[in-house]
Amino acid sequence: MATTVRRAVLTLPGAPLGEPNPLPALRPRAETHVLDDRAREGLPRDMARQIGYEPLETLLPVRVLDGYGRERGPVELDTIVIENDRLRATVLPGLGGRVHSLFHKPSGRELLYTNPVFQPADFALNGAWFSGGIEWNIGATGHTTLSCAPLHAALVPAPDGGEMVRLWEWERLRDLPFQVDLWLPDDSDFLYVGIRIRNPHEKTAPVYWWSNIAVEEGERTRVVAPAEEAWHFGYDHTLRRVPVPGWDGADRTYPLRGEHPADYFYEVPDGARRWIASLDESGQGLVQTSTDTLRGRKLFLWGAGRGGRRWQRWLTEPGTAGYAEMQAGLARTQLEHVPLDPGGEFAWLEAYGPLEADGRAVHGDDWRAARAEVADRLEQALPRETVERAYAAWRPYADAEPGESLAGGSGWGALEVLRTGMKLPGTPFPELTLTQEQQPWLELLRTGVLPEPRRVTPPGPTLVAPHWRDMLETAPADPLTEYHLGIAQWHAGDRAQAVRSWERGLQLAPSRWPLLRCLAVADQLAGNAGRAADHYAEAFDDFCEERRDGAQWTAASAALGREAIGALLSEHRAAAARAVWDRLRPAVRDRGRFRLIEAQLLLAEDEPAAARALFDGGFEVADLREGEETLNEVWAHLTDEPLPDRYDYRMRPDRD
Repeated sequence: MATTVRRAVLTLPGAPLGEPNPLPALRPRAETHVLDDRAREGLPRDMARQIGYEPLETLLPVRVLDGYGRERGPVELDTIVIENDRLRATVLPGLGGRVHSLFHKPSGRELLYTNPVFQPADFALNGAWFSGGIEWNIGATGHTTLSCAPLHAALVPAPDGGEMVRLWEWERLRDLPFQVDLWLPDDSDFLYVGIRIRNPHEKTAPVYWWSNIAVEEGERTRVVAPAEEAWHFGYDHTLRRVPVPGWDGADRTYPLRGEHPADYFYEVPDGARRWIASLDESGQGLVQTSTDTLRGRKLFLWGAGRGGRRWQRWLTEPGTAGYAEMQAGLARTQLEHVPLDPGGEFAWLEAYGPLEADGRAVHGDDWRAARAEVADRLEQALPRETVERAYAAWRPYADAEPGESLAGGSGWGALEVLRTGMKLPGTPFPELTLTQEQQPWLELLRTGVLPEPRRVTPPGPTLVAPHWRDMLETAPADPLTEYHLGIAQWHAGDRAQAVRSWERGLQLAPSRWPLLRCLAVADQLAGNAGRAADHYAEAFDDFCEERRDGAQWTAASAALGREAIGALLSEHRAAAARAVWDRLRPAVRDRGRFRLIEAQLLLAEDEPAAARALFDGGFEVADLREGEETLNEVWAHLTDEPLPDRYDYRMRPDRD
């Protein structure tokens, strides 16, 4: 059959994403992949330089997604299906453009790990993320803020004369446009993916990209890559060079032979072909390869320990297969960001398809023989020269203008195009994609005035790039403008001026709580914990006088209440924290996160038995963060008993 592209609907059990957190993300990120200066000693010079290059300080201007729960119902997901007589690829344009499934028809095998549920969890840079498939990570170290966001999608001409699917969006952390072109030549066993990131600005931009491929793991699943060494990153924040495959008493190319979650960034020699494969006991599985620009290859494993197994069940459903992740990126490790010159671009081609190798060689004791077997079979199935030719054939089509629209993304790119007049062939951001979120900023752009909202509502998102900050500084200094200006100044590192802007706005603000909350965060980070607690208490008082019914207000109540209780408890003001708790709506107090907060509050009130009863009754913290240890820390204050399995999400060895 000739290659076809069609739209379809996938129905899964799923949890709704909920409303975005309306509080601006002012705090430095709690980054898991971080090294101190001492840990960088001895690293290759280019790696150390890129690890220290333009790390992301905050998530601004992106909002946090933490309003999801664990209650699932039928969820209908729009899909784009690309299919020939060999492969069927199912893409989720509304969820970061993820490839949900890659099914190989002749063998009847699913090549990816496909999650049977849609369950958000706190793994993305901005919260909500879900496991499975192939995801496209751009922005900064971690899972992209677009994990659960819609991308633009349309049909464009493919190099072979057929059609390909283009996904594109404006990445807001770094203000960069990118595109992902997927096509499946007739009779091909491999899905081709052309990717391009452009820097349309006059300043060098830090770039991060990792393609993340989830594959089923089994006792005899082995991940093979052309390397004899790897950089091991554990959740103790160390990066060390280790041999491949064996290290510390185990063969680490088998995901289930490690105890704890870990990253292995393979040191692929210069000039070697770039590939990585996951193969089962018989030698069958998935291989990914690319042109040389996509330098890095990585294995992430959850390990066989309690914490890793618990996370696996948390992200999917008990009784389903576990997964590991193969990844491919622009740098050797995910701790690095790569500079992209003004007006420059990074572009490369990836290919995904089935591989069948000799299982005895793949799983033999000779690592070199295993690598050679996989490399030879890959060369037979998809020669390196074929990939290079496919990339060269795709490049002229990267600028092709999209035709039939398949899905819509955000309006942020359209706003930037209107502001600058920039031309981005192949990735248009037309004015018709603007939404209500962009309207205040469009009016600021056109009139120099940021409009007041027409009804009482939590403030909308803030734009923080230098050009928007300049416009805010020259706009009339009303309280809402001072609020947004302070956030933009904070993002620029001018914290003293940000505080002055918020204090000016506070003098005339009809709605005081957003400004008070910003001042509270500033006080916390400046070490003024007592004043921060005062500001939080005043902010919550003002909020309760103003709040209305509706999802936005519920999201604001949960976010502000959580922060206020934490600040008050840190100052041993349990009575004031209880006063905040009592004014939270029952629907908020019933959430698992707030059951944990209630346990902390009860401990502060010297009620350990009541706190223990909450744990015994059971709760689930839907937005538990990757690497977070609050559950075991609170449990340790209650008892010397072992942490129950249902609460054990520890990702590193005990520190006792």
